[in-house]
Amino acid sequence: MTPLLFALPGAQRIAAALLDHWPCQPAALDLHRFPDQECRPCYGAPLEGRDVVLVAQLDQPDAKLFELYLCASTARELGAASVGLVLPYLPYMRQDCRFEPGQGTSARHMAALLSSCADWLVTVDPHLHRFDRLDQVFSIPATVVASAEPVAQWIRAQVAQPVVVGPDSESAQWVSQVAALAQCPYAVMDKNRYGDREVEVALAEGALAPGRVPVLLDDIISSGRTMAAAIARLRAGGTPPPVCVVVHPLFAGDALAVLQAAAPARIVSCNTIEHASNGIDVSPQLARAAVALHRSHRR
Repeated sequence: MTPLLFALPGAQRIAAALLDHWPCQPAALDLHRFPDQECRPCYGAPLEGRDVVLVAQLDQPDAKLFELYLCASTARELGAASVGLVLPYLPYMRQDCRFEPGQGTSARHMAALLSSCADWLVTVDPHLHRFDRLDQVFSIPATVVASAEPVAQWIRAQVAQPVVVGPDSESAQWVSQVAALAQCPYAVMDKNRYGDREVEVALAEGALAPGRVPVLLDDIISSGRTMAAAIARLRAGGTPPPVCVVVHPLFAGDALAVLQAAAPARIVSCNTIEHASNGIDVSPQLARAAVALHRSHRR
């Protein structure tokens, strides 16, 4: 039977894009908000015996994670045969170890919450560094969708003579893969972070081939300070204005204004989070991964 697909608030656009590649049955989901801001999910279709797919965009995640948990748990209470989660952006993955005494590993706690209410999950390029795979934190099947191919396709179509540049060593995994697919060179900067909004970057002399247009690529833009510092360093070295490409456009607070003030040639993002900069569509890859997980679960 065709799965029922429900979009949580803010995820309607990516849910509609998924339906272009996966013929689910869309249905209404109402999240009533009480005066004290508690929410109550109400499904607009019978769930008994049906496979349910929930699509959510989890930027500014604290309230949204619990909304998602309530929606998934309610679907199970109402008799859903299975509950799948399509989460283009997966939050809380950066705190993947105890960096200081007294801290916890938030990635494990977030994964335990979602594993407790769903049967499978698909996401795009989570922040995996100290964990190699999602199954190290999730107890349900979880698939990572790579954005590298659609990003590389966009670069090939939109940038003449590109060189892909990562703003720090953590970006190297994306940068090298995208550069190979885009058939262009790449370089990675060194970064020193002194706080949430204090960043210094450096690039080895001669790391960039002359005549190339830098394409700054990172998985997440949050405060915007790393990318802005990278733009400034490149411009100081005499490069053309760089193109900024990001997988997950969080743009917290004044981040977009900070980045625009650094004067890049363009700012382009994947549609993992709805934003005016969206220009790279990852919905076909998300749909393929979701179809595969759904079929695997139904066997």
